[in-house]
Formats: sequence, structure tokens, C-alpha cells
Amino acid sequence: MPAVEPGPVDDPFAAALRGFGPVGLLAILAILAGNALVVPMSAVLVLLWAHRSRTPWRAIGLARPGSWFSALALGVLFGIAFKLAMKALVMPLLGADPVNQAYHHLAGNTAALPVMLYLILIGAGFGEEVVWRGWMFERLGRVLGGGAAAKAATILVTALLFGLAHYPEQGLPGVEQAAIVGLVFGAIFAITGRLWPLVFAHAAFDLTALGLIYWDVETKVARALLG
Repeated sequence: MPAVEPGPVDDPFAAALRGFGPVGLLAILAILAGNALVVPMSAVLVLLWAHRSRTPWRAIGLARPGSWFSALALGVLFGIAFKLAMKALVMPLLGADPVNQAYHHLAGNTAALPVMLYLILIGAGFGEEVVWRGWMFERLGRVLGGGAAAKAATILVTALLFGLAHYPEQGLPGVEQAAIVGLVFGAIFAITGRLWPLVFAHAAFDLTALGLIYWDVETKVARALLG
């Protein structure tokens, strides 16, 4: 998990934004509430917070990859494989319905695809990773520190919160899946400090889920291994 570098000593507002006093706490609340207005407002506010607080981009995982192609290719392949493994093995073992009832209305629903693609590529792939991994890891890292136990706690806390955030729309199966995704993505981010591969993986994960729903093959995939 990348360490935060202090901002300039002659910029008290930037220091206040990085801290946990009234200004810092207000910034945290604003970021958490952002998506209630429009997606991905929370991620936009994180980027604005990082810029104004003089927080380095690498502190929230947004350092430029050594190779954009490698980051994209590895992220996409991992995201697809991860989703198929979740659908065909993990979720059936947890007793989940093979059909995602919350989104089954998307089966064959071509008219809904543009909005879903926006929500997946911008809202989830980029927006959720910036908030749930990049920003939250930076904030919790400032409080808990950068040791192994602190990183483990950060992974667990963010995964739990990420899972619970999916309950209103997707119920218990959504919580279970999102929490597992949060654990895996969080562990990868804690080790690498690189967010872009996870952005691509998250988008590929959700696009694969959308494809399974749209072509109405969820049940077939969910029963492919365990029957």
C-alpha cells in the first residue's frame, strides 16, 4: 500500500484536507455521499481531493503503469476468469440463486445496454476502484499505518463495507460476491499499490456478468461445474 507524502508546509488547507479534523472529516463525508447525487461523483471528488490536498496520485494507486497494454491485458483476462470462477464455483457453493434476480430484467434488453456500459466502465470499473481501493486504502493507511497487520485490517474493513454497499440492490448474494471481490482486489492492491489493472479487471468482471445476463446463460454457467 503506497505511503502518503506530506504536502507543502505552506499550504494549511491541503494539510487540513489530508488530516482528520473538521475539514478532513467533511471531505470524507462529501466523498462517501457523492454517488447519492450522481455516479461517479464520489470518484470525481476523490480526484479533486487528491489534487487540492497535494496527495500524490500514486498514493491512491493511480501511478502510470509501466505498460498500459500489459495492465489492460492482464486486468481484462483476470477479470473475466474471476467472474466465471465466481459464477460457476464460488457462488453455487454459497447456495446462491444461479440467476441474478436484481438484474435479470437486462436479459435481451438491448435498450438498457448504453446505460449499463456507462455504469460498468465509468461508475464501477473506474469509480468504485478509485473510492473503495485507492482512496479508502490511503485514508485507512494514514490511521492504521503500513504494517502487515494494518494492511490486513484495511483489506478486511474495505471488503466488508464494499459488500454491505451492495445489499440494498442485490441482497445477500450481492454482499457475498462483492465482499469476496473486495478481499481479492484489496489484497492485490495492498501488495502492488497499482490501481489501473484493477480498474480494467473490475470492468471486465462486470462486463462478463452483464454478458451472462444479457444472453441469458447464467444458469448454464452456474451449473457447468457442480450441476
